[in-house]
Amino acid sequence: MNVVLIYGGRSGEHEISLTSCAAVARNISSAHNVTMISLSKDGKWYLEPNAFEEIRKNPEAKLCVHADEAMRVSVVPGGGKSGAFFANGKYIAADVVFPVLHGTYGEDGTIQGLLQMAGLPFVGCGVFSSAATMDKIQTKIIWEHAGLPVVPYMCISRSDVNDSKLYDALVQKAVDTLKFPLFVKPCSAGSSDGASKANNAKELSFALMEAFGWDNKVLIEKAIDAREVECSVTGNSVTASFSNEKTLLKTYGPGEIVPKHDFYDYDAKYNDPDGAELKIPALLEKDQLEYIRETAKKAYKAVDASGLSRVDFFIDRRDGKIYLNEINTIPGFTSISMFPKMCASEGLDFTNLIDYLFEEAIANFASYDSLRTSRG
Repeated sequence: MNVVLIYGGRSGEHEISLTSCAAVARNISSAHNVTMISLSKDGKWYLEPNAFEEIRKNPEAKLCVHADEAMRVSVVPGGGKSGAFFANGKYIAADVVFPVLHGTYGEDGTIQGLLQMAGLPFVGCGVFSSAATMDKIQTKIIWEHAGLPVVPYMCISRSDVNDSKLYDALVQKAVDTLKFPLFVKPCSAGSSDGASKANNAKELSFALMEAFGWDNKVLIEKAIDAREVECSVTGNSVTASFSNEKTLLKTYGPGEIVPKHDFYDYDAKYNDPDGAELKIPALLEKDQLEYIRETAKKAYKAVDASGLSRVDFFIDRRDGKIYLNEINTIPGFTSISMFPKMCASEGLDFTNLIDYLFEEAIANFASYDSLRTSRG
């Protein structure tokens, strides 16, 4: 199979993508013909002709963007599997694409739309579910409508900031209704970029300033003294069929994160190998584990997810109440990431997981491609 792996991107999670994609490249089956494409931080695409071989033979090698103008990649709308990518004077065959991209321009529906227009099967959620789940507020709205439990929250937008009286009133309302401590997060950033905890008015002011540096909408949530539990999900919530088991919704785990930092921040997730303990399965009663698995499926279906996602939960230490936190449609694939670890705990090792995702992506493309687009 001709596989294209894409990494990098215009995102605060650019470096995480390099690490995730390197792990995918090291674990992908040798039966595939793999081409690697990098995306620079300013959005340019480059063919990386030596990257895969270097990653496979050198365990210390790291991916990077070489930005060789002779290797610039063009994407051809409607090009399909044999003509969608063009670089270095020739077309690049692509039976399936894995955009190992996190955050903006990778997980938000933009590249998904581009690949769909190019006529290529790709791993992960489609345009709507990628866009909806990238926005934490929209995700909460969808989940609330579906009757699923979310953490109490408020949203403040850039337009509110531009009206000083309204902004002050909304901040005060958040303090009065949600109470300190509060978590402040950009609505559409990932990996805890721009997120912080505020214990008083001064910290809240700084937290809002930081979050608005990352996004034009900011989420304020009640800070819950919580255990953090995650559940991996694969399958297609819209076209699942018993004729292809890869399309059926399946959960893995759940696993529990025990942070050694104040909360599970960027450093704990990606930089500090001892930043958290990972417990798989989570240290919960059997009925709680089953509730989380079933709720993860419901959350996945509510946003029309496909391919894969990691659904994150909070469990309040005081009363045991379980809340949905967020969903990640291209979760981390690093050596310490929970998604592949949870899949492995259920017998789906890294190499077979990648093939599993490829098969689901191809089935999803076939189902979508068979739909009528005209009356002719």
